[in-house]
Amino acid sequence: MDIIFKRLTECKIEDILTAWNRGFEGYFVKIEMTPDSFFQRIVNEGLSMGLSIVGFAGEEPIAIVVNGVRRIDGKKTAWNGGTGVVPEYRGKGVSRRLMEETLKIYQQEGVEVATLEAIKENERAIRLYEKYGYEIVDTVVFANGKWAAARGEASSMKVKSIRPDQLPLYSFYKENVPWQCQWQSVKAGEAQVFNDSNDQPLGYCLFRRVWNGQGELERVIIYQLEFLREVTSHLMDGVLASISDSATNQVGIMTVNNSATDPAVQFLLENGYQIATEQVLMVKKF
Repeated sequence: MDIIFKRLTECKIEDILTAWNRGFEGYFVKIEMTPDSFFQRIVNEGLSMGLSIVGFAGEEPIAIVVNGVRRIDGKKTAWNGGTGVVPEYRGKGVSRRLMEETLKIYQQEGVEVATLEAIKENERAIRLYEKYGYEIVDTVVFANGKWAAARGEASSMKVKSIRPDQLPLYSFYKENVPWQCQWQSVKAGEAQVFNDSNDQPLGYCLFRRVWNGQGELERVIIYQLEFLREVTSHLMDGVLASISDSATNQVGIMTVNNSATDPAVQFLLENGYQIATEQVLMVKKF
């Protein structure tokens, strides 16, 4: 099959959205986009129109890959933020062509490390990525739960609110985490650093708050929650109270692409939180 690849900068938005929305039909998670939501995602997550591609069969857009590149831990790192193929073209080698074209772009850009996440149940996609040199390095989860104000002793923890872009100034900030959890992808969010009563660091959180139409805090989305000490109920409750702005109503808490082995995530799961989505984190080194 003849496939012509064009960078997103060369495509009409109608063709981009057709490739995206039809390419993810029947996918494990519905991710239909409008022009506004698509461009918002490109900007918020630091994706590149010039490094992302749409595949065409004649004039018909049939496939898409969106990519981003940034420097992480001193290495030029790429992220595949979504690979989709229109249903009637699946199983015809289009995915392989997409991967080959994407890896060619990475090599032209001098990429040293390529990353992506795949839904754990999507075995076909995982096998494809492994064929092209990606390896599973971790399992990451979306976990959901509720936080309600505790009636116990008030926390003596000291909280410092900072901008997300200030996190790298702290020696304990973890830079090498999944793309959507890096501070560059959460610029519109918030960050807090926690110290004990002796000004010794306890950890930090990168998060975003979501408010409802009545001005009440409805949900807190956690991108990173890192502790430098053993996670206890008192410590966790102090952190959740702080990022929930001491809300008196129950607040939904959701973690995004956090490592399943992370002590904070394990603590939440042991205390009633549920896994909503499980993905594998895959890495290819050039």
